[in-house]
Amino acid sequence: MSIEDDVHLLSGVPTLKLLGIDALRVLAIGSEARRVRAEETLFRVGDTADAGYVVQYGAIRVSTRDDGGVRETVAGPGTLIGELALLLEMQRPATAVGVSDSSVLRISRSMFQRVLEGHPDAARRLRDDLAARTSQAASDLLIASAKLAR
Repeated sequence: MSIEDDVHLLSGVPTLKLLGIDALRVLAIGSEARRVRAEETLFRVGDTADAGYVVQYGAIRVSTRDDGGVRETVAGPGTLIGELALLLEMQRPATAVGVSDSSVLRISRSMFQRVLEGHPDAARRLRDDLAARTSQAASDLLIASAKLAR
């Protein structure tokens, strides 16, 4: 894929689209394409999370365990996996495995942070979006808690 193809892919990811075309071009140049074969593990629960991944083609199964068992989601082209890893030092809360032969763009946290430092307007848009999503999640939790208390 060309850089312009990668910019087009990244611009279709809601969180990344907020950054704007100039920042996306820098991300595309600094990202690393990685192939993931069917049944190959991209990362496991507990691994150090130092990057996010955007699926270029194929499909990646993302599995998490909770009290209710295993929850699985299949991430297809244009899906960002590991969004929080772009912003925070953390351990992976999930395992990601190729469903089919796939390709992902790996965006390191250090690259992402350099892009935000170099594009302060993009950083502000991202901050505002994350604040709105956090506020909405808190509101949803309050509503759910009130319903459960009845």
